[in-house]
This record gives sequence, C-alpha cells and structure tokens, in this order.
Amino acid sequence: MRRGRIIACLCLVAIFLSAIVTSLGYSLTDALGPGPGFFPFWLSLVGFVLTSVILVANLRSQDASPLDFLPTREAALQAGAVVVALVAGAALFEPLGFRLTMLIFIAGLLWALGARSPTTIAVTAVAGSFGVFHVFLYWLKVPLPVGMLGI
Repeated sequence: MRRGRIIACLCLVAIFLSAIVTSLGYSLTDALGPGPGFFPFWLSLVGFVLTSVILVANLRSQDASPLDFLPTREAALQAGAVVVALVAGAALFEPLGFRLTMLIFIAGLLWALGARSPTTIAVTAVAGSFGVFHVFLYWLKVPLPVGMLGI
C-alpha cells in the first residue's frame, strides 16, 4: 500500500506542476482584478504543496497493516449516505428546484453525518437553501432553478 500511495502522490505532483506551468502562460491579474491564470495557479500551487506534504509523510511512515486503509463501519455508512444524498439531490434538482432540494439535502446530510439537534439542522437547512437562493437571485442576479411548485 505504501508504494501505491507514493506512486499516486508522485502522479499528482506531476499533474499539479504541469498545471502551474500552464497557468503561468495566462495573466494572473487584469484591469478588473484576478486574471484567467489566477485561480488555476493558486489551486495548483495549494494542491502541489498539500500533495508534497502527504508524499513526505508516506515516505517517512511504515505500514502497520495492509488493511489500515479500510474505513470503519460507521465511516463507510456515512460515505454511503453522502453518495446517496448527492444522487438524490441531482435527481430532485430540476423537478423541485434549488430551495426545496437543498432543504432536503442539507437536513438529510446533517442527520446522516451525526447532527442530532433539530434546531441546528433546521436553521442550517433553511439558511443553506432559502438564504443561498436569496443571495444568488437578488444580490448576485444569478437565477437558480425554481421547480414545478414555484418555490
């Protein structure tokens, strides 16, 4: 497993380095602010640094067991819940619209990940669905899907 992680990190380092070099071909700034190369450069740089840290950690570590990478049962169930929530959210996005889909998605995901306070779940779900919709529609002037119910 150690060798596989090291090879994966080396591949990612190569990808991030090529992205950094490519992004330097574009301007980092323009008259309005960040240029077309700004975000690719910084995202590639952050990815390169983080992957390098993981690579060094893998080079310095010794494998305790070949099965250490397997998640616990609880972690596997939570990962499965995230995948199910993403698929359901994608399926409901057009028919229900942004607000209702995100309300269900956020509330269900918080519950699946272990949040048990109904107040916290409700406030977060409402703010993350109706609040974000309001910000995008009225402040940023970006239309989001409304859905069949018009909500």
